[in-house]
Amino acid sequence: MSKDVILDKYARLYEIPNQLSLLGHEVECFCLSYQSHKNGDWDESTNSKKLIWHSKSYIGLNKLSILSYPFYLLNLLSKNKPDIIIAASDIPHIVMGQWLAKKLDVPFVADLYDNFEGFGQAKIPGMKFLLRQAVCKAQLITTTSQALAELVTQEYGAKGIIISMPSTIDHKFFNCADKFEARKKLGLSNNKKYIGTAGGLYKDKGVEVIYEAWEIIKDRIANVDLVIAGPFETDLPPPRSARVHYLGALAHQDVATLFQALDVGIISILDTPFGRYCFPQKAYEMLACDLPVVVADIGEMKYLFACEPDMLFRAEDAEDLAKKLEHQLLIPKQVNIPIEDWSVIIKSLELRLTNLVS
Repeated sequence: MSKDVILDKYARLYEIPNQLSLLGHEVECFCLSYQSHKNGDWDESTNSKKLIWHSKSYIGLNKLSILSYPFYLLNLLSKNKPDIIIAASDIPHIVMGQWLAKKLDVPFVADLYDNFEGFGQAKIPGMKFLLRQAVCKAQLITTTSQALAELVTQEYGAKGIIISMPSTIDHKFFNCADKFEARKKLGLSNNKKYIGTAGGLYKDKGVEVIYEAWEIIKDRIANVDLVIAGPFETDLPPPRSARVHYLGALAHQDVATLFQALDVGIISILDTPFGRYCFPQKAYEMLACDLPVVVADIGEMKYLFACEPDMLFRAEDAEDLAKKLEHQLLIPKQVNIPIEDWSVIIKSLELRLTNLVS
C-alpha cells in the first residue's frame, strides 16, 4: 500500500485492529517487514483500548531465516493463545494466518483488501493455490468489493461467511475544506484550475493514461495544471513541465489537503485481475472532500458511479479521459455517496467475529 501500517496508521490494516480494540477487545498485531526495517514493538494501549504492534524483520544475511517466522509466531501465540486469528496484507500472511489458526485450533478470518492474485507474489509457482486453499478454510472472509466477494464465492468455492467490506476513510482529515487555504499549504496558485491524483504512480495502477490525457488537455486548456503525488517507477517518471506539479510521496493527511485543493480528481484503474476487483480508497477520499472526479469504468467503480456516466471514462482511453476531464472542468459536478465511519463498519464486523468464538 506504499504506507507503513504502524507508523502511518493507514487504512483498514490499521483500522480493523484499532477499532476492535476500542470496542473492548485485546488486540495484538504481528507485522513482517519485507523492506529490512528494524524490529520493534509499539504499545498503543490507553485507558480505552489495548492494542500492541510488533514488527519483525530479517536483515542482511538473516534473510533466509524468514522461513522460520511462522514457527516463531506459533511459539509466541502458543504461550498466550488468541480467541481468533485475522490475517491480511498479502498472500504469505493469509496462508500463514490459516496455518497458525489450524495449529492453535481457533477460528480464522481472512481480510482481502485487494485481489491478491493480481500481486507480483502470485507469479511465484504455487502461491495462487496456497492463497485459495487458505481462504477456503476461513470461517469468515472480508473483501474490499462485491466483485471480489463473488470471485471468492464462485471461483475459489469458499464456504465461509463472505462480507463485502470496502475500505472507508478518516473523516478527521478527508472532508470539505477551504480550497484557497489548501492551495496555499501546497504552494499552488488560486488563479489556475488543477486536475490530479495521488497514490502509486505506477504503470500497473493506470498512471500512463493520465499522462497521455494530460498531453491532450494541456494544448486544449491553457489555464489548467496537473498535480500528482506518490512514488513512481524510474522508467515512467512524471512529466516535466512548469504546468506539472509533482509533490512527492505525501503524508496521509497531506493527501487530503491535495484533494481539497484540486478542481477535478482522477481515478485510473486498468482492466486487470487487480483492477477488476479492487476498491480504490481514493474514491471515498476524494468524494469526502467534495471533489468532482473522473473515474475509469472498471470493477466496483463502474457500479459506484453508474448514475453518473459523464464521470466515467473508458479505461486506458486517453482521449475519453481528456474529454471527461474537460466536461468536469467546464460544468463541475459532485456525487453524493454516503461514506460510513470505520467505527460503524467494524462494529458490524465485530458481531460476526464474536459469533465465531461464542
